[in-house]
Amino acid sequence: MEKFAGYGFNKSHSAAYALLSYQTAWLKTHYPAAFMAAVLSSDMDKTDKVVVSMEEAHVMGLTVLPPAINRSEYRFTVDGQGRIIYGLGAVKGVGEAAVEAMLEQRRHNGPFQDLFDLCRRVDQRKLNRRVLESLIRAGAFDELAPNRATLMAQAPEAMRLAEQNSRADDAGQVDLFGLPAVAEPVPTTSDITVVTEWNQEQILKGEKETLGLYLTGHPIERFEAELQHIVTHRLADLANDSNGLASSIRRAGRNGDKQVTIAGLVVTVRTRTANRGGRMAFVTLDDHSARMEIRVFPEAYEQYRKLLVDDAILVIQGNLVWDDFAESLRVNVERVLDMDAARQEYARTLVLSLDASRFNNGLLEHLAATLAPYRQGKCQIRVDYTGADARASIVLGQDWRVKPSEVLLKELRGLVGEEKVRVVYS
Repeated sequence: MEKFAGYGFNKSHSAAYALLSYQTAWLKTHYPAAFMAAVLSSDMDKTDKVVVSMEEAHVMGLTVLPPAINRSEYRFTVDGQGRIIYGLGAVKGVGEAAVEAMLEQRRHNGPFQDLFDLCRRVDQRKLNRRVLESLIRAGAFDELAPNRATLMAQAPEAMRLAEQNSRADDAGQVDLFGLPAVAEPVPTTSDITVVTEWNQEQILKGEKETLGLYLTGHPIERFEAELQHIVTHRLADLANDSNGLASSIRRAGRNGDKQVTIAGLVVTVRTRTANRGGRMAFVTLDDHSARMEIRVFPEAYEQYRKLLVDDAILVIQGNLVWDDFAESLRVNVERVLDMDAARQEYARTLVLSLDASRFNNGLLEHLAATLAPYRQGKCQIRVDYTGADARASIVLGQDWRVKPSEVLLKELRGLVGEEKVRVVYS
């Protein structure tokens, strides 16, 4: 770098870059939250750059709070505790005019009490249904209702009442006796019907579509209990080299390659032509502990390319090697499994916990009908039965071994209860 500066830049360029580098490094060191809030705000209309900056904030140990209609500004800000507050202007599909209209009402007339209050107070020419739904899915209205599903169910009625009041105000509407018409009453908190919240998958999908990232959770969380029986290493273990693998592999050279099984969410997939022809891929995985790039050479890429898509959760079997160029550990892929295939290979028993009180309304018949399409698998079924006077564990026969796919697990949980179905791996 120093050598290049001797001929690559004229002195005025070199001095300017040096000063800027010093200033930004000083700010990032001494005012990290404010610095990162400014960086996020400068690129908040570019989702890809927001995602990169959010990852940097996470690495720096900063807390980023979700967008909130009664707390957020248009841009990213910092609260009194040094936490970054997500800017409403970074929500996809929400324009500056709509945000400013809401913020102006909040500044002059106080916080919004609920969705009906917000729709009544904000100019309907700026706050349309598309903007409202984007903010709901991003979590910006979480404090105004019990959950996002309830907010989404309220949205059409809230918009309808707001439009009705707006038309009445614009027309100066009066009744036959010359008195102002009485507006339709706005529902109170006690009138609101609470809707069952979306599942975690729907919540996170809404965040990804409106924010470009998963903010309040991670899609892999719902599989973590299962994956701990499948993987040999978390990505953080490899990134931090907590077991000293790097030094042992480097000393052993090519003969030191180690077989590993890892899992993660596909963040990005880059492809290029390999030196010997054919396409290969560089896939970035995230398992909520760290991120790691893996290499998929042409033979494996052609076999598994349909699985290598953004947001897929995959189990990877491969060789752990030392990359001299990147000076880090890297995994060369041999096999790629989605969660259904991983369960089929690793799961041993599908356990259903049932009690005597549930054996009504033809539960056994419904259970048999649900299991039937997934038979001819390798996973045995065990029923843990609890009766009034006794308990028993019953293993079903070989004919009832199943393929424990995600679809089957969802159907079973809907039939007997979320906590009554589990997969056992050993």
